[in-house]
Amino acid sequence: MLPDLRDYDRLRAEFRWRIPERYNIAVDVCDRWAEREPGRTAIIEVAPDWRATPVSFGTLREQSNQLANALRARGIARGDRVAILLPQGRAVLVSHLAAYKLGAIAVPLAALFGVDALAYRLGDSGAKAIVTNAVGLAKLRQIAEPPAELELAVSTDGAGAGAEDWERLLGEASPDFAPVATGPDDPALMIYTSGTTGNPKGALHGHRVLPGHLPGVQMVHEFLPETGDLAWTPADWAWAGGLLNMLLPALHFGVPVVAWPQLKFDPEAAFRLMADLGIRNAFIPPTALRMLRSVERPRERFALNLRTIASAGEALGAETLEWGREALGLTINEAYGQTECNLVLSSCAAIGISKPGFIGKATPGHEVAVIRPDGSFCAPGEEGQIAIHRPNPVMFLGYWRKPEATAEKFIGDWMTTGDQAVGDAEGYVRFVGRDDDVITSSGYRIGPVEIEDCLLRHPAVALAAVVGKPDALRTEIVKAFVVLKPGFSPSPELVGELQAFVRERLSAHEYPREIAFRDELPLTTTGKIIRRLLRAEA
Repeated sequence: MLPDLRDYDRLRAEFRWRIPERYNIAVDVCDRWAEREPGRTAIIEVAPDWRATPVSFGTLREQSNQLANALRARGIARGDRVAILLPQGRAVLVSHLAAYKLGAIAVPLAALFGVDALAYRLGDSGAKAIVTNAVGLAKLRQIAEPPAELELAVSTDGAGAGAEDWERLLGEASPDFAPVATGPDDPALMIYTSGTTGNPKGALHGHRVLPGHLPGVQMVHEFLPETGDLAWTPADWAWAGGLLNMLLPALHFGVPVVAWPQLKFDPEAAFRLMADLGIRNAFIPPTALRMLRSVERPRERFALNLRTIASAGEALGAETLEWGREALGLTINEAYGQTECNLVLSSCAAIGISKPGFIGKATPGHEVAVIRPDGSFCAPGEEGQIAIHRPNPVMFLGYWRKPEATAEKFIGDWMTTGDQAVGDAEGYVRFVGRDDDVITSSGYRIGPVEIEDCLLRHPAVALAAVVGKPDALRTEIVKAFVVLKPGFSPSPELVGELQAFVRERLSAHEYPREIAFRDELPLTTTGKIIRRLLRAEA
């Protein structure tokens, strides 16, 4: 945890990692609270009819013990992979806790994954068990070649199609279970990279990944916990953002988390949820924040009680930061990280660490730099690659069964990210773009983020994505894909207006020479724009 200081330089200087030799995520986020206050609310499940049902730490301990016993009785042991394919809700958390208590490895899978994505991850991970629902079972039945190592399926919607019934499984098992003794470096969790380029890789994390996240979570949520804090994220708990930027850290601090299983983000409903439940702390990815901008006068229409909003996953942009201040009355705190090593840069407006157009500064406890290809440090204002120094508790143990790929991730003791950025003299870092997203046009290197942010300032634009299109003369030209707000229609006149808008606000070499209008943009399950699909189309 962060020291009780409200000064960034002192926080950096005085922070020390204190991770015990014996540490288990499930004991930390559930059992120790259940021991003290079994009736304390851990999560609040929101049903489709808006009924809110609290679930206590005591209930989570009992049910996770039952599931751990049931899985052990069916041959699931330490080191085995347990896949979890469910929308937000108690069953997700119970499954994670049971896996950690067994010493097994939880493999979260996004509810939106298609058949091919599931088949790849189940096969690559060698998952021995999966916990899912009827929708997930239907997808499993469509896999042409069933994963060779998958022996057990459990369904929260009842037995069928070779799956055992969740309720019966838990009902027949003992509520007493002694968690396996684990250390911080013992494998606990494997999250697959989003796969914006190439096949996804399983980033294997030790139990230490959770304490490694705590300083970053406390920064962006301005010294969580405070009395009355209540957390929520629309991000799937299968993603690092949903699981490790919100769910597990909040439970570590005893802050209850709202579970609202929505497969499609609805901005009006999101504001209603935040108002009705009195949510104080939200983690909302940038794309969802831009969708929230379509709701007019949110503070006038909804009785919001927000204390903090954090965002990560892709660049927030100065425009969305400004909207947050004007429309919501608070500063959105941005964070940066990857599945492999998360929350290593952060902002915290409460202590003055916030700068439009910049992510933030290095989170206390993490050594982050912008480096050149040879590993040397870039000068302020010089573009390079974001890198994180090891050892670091939040850093992954390695890619699952891919030692060569793991080795390629490092230059000496610096873990490279593939993300281009520029640092300034104050220590702030500005995101430019992924290595493969940066556009080369007429000798200029152009990051898509700045252009996208500029387009979002136009009153007609709801979402924008920018890619490079091959061009014989300029190497590449800038092409923009734009989703319009209601009330606006595509036209040649609007194309010219948007081009002039960017040219006047940025520069003549950065404006999009081509603009295509779309009803929606391709997104990963984590809400990131899949620019490779747009590049292929271009």
